[in-house]
Amino acid sequence: MAEAADFQGTSASPARRWLRRTGALLAGAPLLAGLLQLPAAAPAAAASADPVSVSLDSLSPNAPTDGDTLTVSGTVTNNGKQAVTGAHVGLRVGPRLNTRSGINDVARHPDDVQGLTGSEVGDKYEQKFTKLAPGIAEHFSISVPVDKLDLGADGVYEFGVALSGQTSAQPWQQVLGIQRTFLPWQPSDADTKTRTTFLWPLLSTVHMTARTGAGELQTPVFLDDDLAKELAPGGRLDQMVSLGKDLDVTWVIDPDLLASVDAMASGNYRLQGDGDTTVPGPKEHQALAKQWLANLQKAVVGKEVVALPFADPDVASLAHRGTSVAGSLSHLKDATDVAAITVKTVLHVTPSTDYAWPVNGAVDPSIMRVATSAGADRVITRGDSLQETTGLSYTPSAARPVGGGTTAVVADAKLSTAFEGDLTKAGSATLAVQEFLAQSLEINAQTDRQRSIVVAPQRMPTADQAQAMAAAVRALEGGTWSQAQDLTSAAKAKPDPNATTRIPSTSVYPSYLRRQELPVSAFQQIARTQDKLDDFQVILSDQSRVVTPFGRAINRGMSTSWRGRSEAGDSFRSGVEAWLDDLAGQVKLIDKSETKLSGRSATIPVTVQNNLVQPVGHLVLRLTSTQPTRLKIGGKAYSEQSVDIAGGHAASVKFTTSANANGRATVIAQLYTEDGQEYGAPVSFDVKVTEVTPTVMLVIGGGVLLLVLAGFRMYTQRKRAAARQAGEGGAGSAGEDPDGPGNPDEPGDRLPEESDSAPGADDPEQPSDPAPDTAPESTDPSGTGERVDR
Repeated sequence: MAEAADFQGTSASPARRWLRRTGALLAGAPLLAGLLQLPAAAPAAAASADPVSVSLDSLSPNAPTDGDTLTVSGTVTNNGKQAVTGAHVGLRVGPRLNTRSGINDVARHPDDVQGLTGSEVGDKYEQKFTKLAPGIAEHFSISVPVDKLDLGADGVYEFGVALSGQTSAQPWQQVLGIQRTFLPWQPSDADTKTRTTFLWPLLSTVHMTARTGAGELQTPVFLDDDLAKELAPGGRLDQMVSLGKDLDVTWVIDPDLLASVDAMASGNYRLQGDGDTTVPGPKEHQALAKQWLANLQKAVVGKEVVALPFADPDVASLAHRGTSVAGSLSHLKDATDVAAITVKTVLHVTPSTDYAWPVNGAVDPSIMRVATSAGADRVITRGDSLQETTGLSYTPSAARPVGGGTTAVVADAKLSTAFEGDLTKAGSATLAVQEFLAQSLEINAQTDRQRSIVVAPQRMPTADQAQAMAAAVRALEGGTWSQAQDLTSAAKAKPDPNATTRIPSTSVYPSYLRRQELPVSAFQQIARTQDKLDDFQVILSDQSRVVTPFGRAINRGMSTSWRGRSEAGDSFRSGVEAWLDDLAGQVKLIDKSETKLSGRSATIPVTVQNNLVQPVGHLVLRLTSTQPTRLKIGGKAYSEQSVDIAGGHAASVKFTTSANANGRATVIAQLYTEDGQEYGAPVSFDVKVTEVTPTVMLVIGGGVLLLVLAGFRMYTQRKRAAARQAGEGGAGSAGEDPDGPGNPDEPGDRLPEESDSAPGADDPEQPSDPAPDTAPESTDPSGTGERVDR
């Protein structure tokens, strides 16, 4: 009613007006209180608006003991718009962390000011800055005796480096930036030490193609010269060897990397250019390769070396997408067989080939089947794949028998992924090392049981990641809670009966890994290339010149390194197939034009060209008549002949043909391998038959008969004439002519005049000369097409 009266413009009573004012005042009190409290909330707002970043670049020693002096150094940077005054960097020791999950919680938010715990060690151990200008980074270094940190029982402590100061907008001392990490504290040897196996992976991407030079050395052709960059001083592979040589680690090596570096070291390697061209590799890179191999040979002496299958085949892709393609599993077996030979040849050590290592250690039943199909009975998995389901309060040993004589070697997931981030900055690397050591010490503190823990880092660490890994391993080796162990010992260690051995189902395989897998088309192309190689090698006199480079190239086509580089992988596999097609095409039939066949029979030559540098054989050339009623080859529809040709030569193979009728007949020439497989493209050509007809042959036969009869008549006439002459000679001796004197001879009584003299060379033709059985060859130019031999 009062509101209605006010709305209508009527006046309210004084009492009502007082009540309304009092109510409004009471209702606005919370809002006023909130406004009055805004300055009190200013420090938190200011901390986010004007942050100061703290980078902990080094902490030495990483795991201090009694009597040590801890030195902490790094930088502080004012990222805000206002200067920070009265600033100082101080050290803070937080509570002891009793679980691995507690370590994870701190690691997730290392620079969260709101998570600040613990008090400063003391003003004696701090570094002051009068002023931090906006955008300016200042270095700090603080050293403090460990006994001043008031560390208690053994374990992992939260440790922070914080910058405190004030700004003109917030003129009171406050923490403006912090970096939290971990301080492992185990001053004396632990009663039971964890046996730790650290895998040191030596792998790279694919570098060599299937192409080789035609010379005796078969100069290899590389995709690019990126391998030389990795081998150069400071390069990734150079760092892996120079750091790993002083560490007690298990080397895990891809034999393809050794083969590639060894090919560079031998000299005269070439790089793939534009199109089909190649260019020579720099000579100085040969020296790089030689030095790297020499350093590696020294580094692995006395260490365990595990050889992965050649080119590190993608076991998961093969299991999920390759088994549907016939023959795919055989490539994994080939890659495994050649692995030990390659490592022993290059490094002069005998490696273990008992291990398979799926990507990120992720497994499912199909991956386990494929991984062990080539003879490996130990599969390196990871704890985030083979997860514990029994509620253990500690981390069990790595070895897990999973049935069928197979052992799953389960690497610790947190330790294995500790160095996967961007460690180009010193601060990031220091945090990674400290977290790794903290996790390792916490594992050891979980139970008094002796356990074997495996660390399987990423396949291809960067140079910065390798340096952080080496720092962590060195700290472990100098620590008091861990002792080094090789992989084989870890795999043979007594398994924990309470640890899970159940392989996860295929449905839980990580989707992000599945998206990176090689497609089915990749395995189909590999199978097609293998079929072509099988057909090609049977004709070669020196199969190793082709089978070896192409066999290894096929292995490279399945490499794990193509993950995330699908286009590059497709291009590589297509290049291998195209190069094989080109080589196989060097043995071919030469095209023929129309051939003329005059007469009942003739030979038809077919030319086979071999442009390879080696002889070829075990080939059969088949010549087939498509119209055998008109033209037969060797008396039937087709005829075959074996073919052997020297390198760089051509051979002409001749086939006997017979014609039954005039006209054109199409003939097809096709090469086959001895097992009946077609080789190369066929050559088809026409044969024009111009056979002599039976009527013409009858006329010619009649002419010959007349000549024979004429000759016979002349012979009988001569014989009678000679007999008469002999009789007249007798009568003449009596001086009488039987016909009487002066009578002329009767016709036919004497031989013609020319019969009294011997036939001379000038006679144009003797009646007794036989007529030719074929018409004389024309001297005119022949028509289009080839002449056959008759």
